[in-house]
Amino acid sequence: MEIKDLRLAVLIDADNVPYSNVKGMFEEIAKYGTPTFKRIYADWTKPTVSGWKNVLLENAITPIQQYSYSSGKNSSDSAMIIDAMDILYSGKVDGFCIVSSDSDFTRLATRLREAGMKVIGIGEKKTLKPFITACDKFIYFEILKNTRVIPKEKTASVNNVKAPKKTELPKAPPPITGIDEELIKLVTDTISDVADENGWAFLGELGSLILKKKPDFDSRNYGYEKMLPLIRSLGLFEIDERETGKRNIKHVYVKPKV
Repeated sequence: MEIKDLRLAVLIDADNVPYSNVKGMFEEIAKYGTPTFKRIYADWTKPTVSGWKNVLLENAITPIQQYSYSSGKNSSDSAMIIDAMDILYSGKVDGFCIVSSDSDFTRLATRLREAGMKVIGIGEKKTLKPFITACDKFIYFEILKNTRVIPKEKTASVNNVKAPKKTELPKAPPPITGIDEELIKLVTDTISDVADENGWAFLGELGSLILKKKPDFDSRNYGYEKMLPLIRSLGLFEIDERETGKRNIKHVYVKPKV
């Protein structure tokens, strides 16, 4: 999905997403465009959202206060929806990133896409399917790398001199879903949809069509950073890496093994 360099409005529902990896979230969003609006919605008088307060300044997120007028209802919903429509009509963005696990935003995502906006959703694995399918792409929090760096200090055994501090590299998160028959069928059927007369499918076109069919598809869901290693791990497809004449650039084609 070619949606890079878009001007994005990032709207965060503080009641329905974790605050533990906000930096990783914004690094992910940067792959698709530039956040021109960064707003977060909650009733900030509640202790349940106190964890967010420590990361707002660091990430330049504007908090929007929305009081809870009744119990048992997420107060952020209406404020986010109103702001989203105001931003839409301002004409200052090309797309929206809705950060929430709440399927109540399904209609909002649908309406924004009807207006020609690209919509990226970010939420937890528990997010219900209607909201996921209403987005152009949906990313699970669980696959984002934890970017927090933890310093470690070791003591050298010679002359009791402390060794330089070292930092741990962030670890890739474990798979959040397993490879199953549904994935294999999705890949096989999509290869058939985009294949040339010899049965070869260009990997770029394959990935784009899979994403249209399944907005939450991401090779990282299965423990692979890229799509090619995922397909190679299945062991069911031939892979042809073709030279383009440009240094370090190859076009990759795949087709089912006979």
